[in-house]
Amino acid sequence: QVQLVESGGGLVQAGGSLRLSCAASRGTFSAYSMGWFRQAPGNEREFVAAITWTGDNTYYADSVKGRFTISRDNAKNTVYLQMNSLKPEDTAIYYCAATLGVSFNYARGYSYWGQGTQVTVSS
Repeated sequence: QVQLVESGGGLVQAGGSLRLSCAASRGTFSAYSMGWFRQAPGNEREFVAAITWTGDNTYYADSVKGRFTISRDNAKNTVYLQMNSLKPEDTAIYYCAATLGVSFNYARGYSYWGQGTQVTVSS
């Protein structure tokens, strides 16, 4: 069973940057593809980005493409989400998740979730 802990959230002005980290423990991190999702109040959890277990392929929601970058360091059991040019609409709780499947865009495809980290972007 993989345990995931996110960090790096906070308050930032529009146009600023944040880097989220998600550290994994237990299980074999390198076997899992990893995703980032977010959930704003009153909204459903939505896909943000994903990276395959090898790191060779990445996927992004249209709303973040060109601004966010997902990466991973299997030696450190950590996945990252670099967020640039942040907008107020990026405000949400950000979750990382792990999957052995291939349905990267769908939350139900992920088996393990972190507790989330709050990102707030002020205008």
